[in-house]
Amino acid sequence: MPRHLAGTACALALTVGLAACGETASTSNFKGESHSVAQTVSDLQADATASDQKKLCENDLAATLTARLRSGGGCQAVLKNQLHEIDALNMTIESIAVAVAGATARVKSTYSGKSRVTTLTLVKEGPRWKISGVE
Repeated sequence: MPRHLAGTACALALTVGLAACGETASTSNFKGESHSVAQTVSDLQADATASDQKKLCENDLAATLTARLRSGGGCQAVLKNQLHEIDALNMTIESIAVAVAGATARVKSTYSGKSRVTTLTLVKEGPRWKISGVE
């Protein structure tokens, strides 16, 4: 796998890893566009928990991200390889910032007693917000 694609796959694994959990992230604290962003993060978590690579690729991830994964065997194939390695962890959406050019969601995850805060970047594609990366 080329180095740039390996980096994308690792970032994607982190994104999906943050999402894998028995419960979905709460969206009730957010309103308007922030609620729509929170819903995307919650959907990502639900689809990862269900190991639904098709929904993840088509509904949750931005076209720019899925396009980068094509050269590594395709979005669904990359996710299938990553999802089987993920154990349950807890995730909380700490904050959301929406701007004209995109949005960010800061999420806190806990795995094996260790907490980590990660920022997901999102872009609007048509009426939906989609995950475009991890910072």
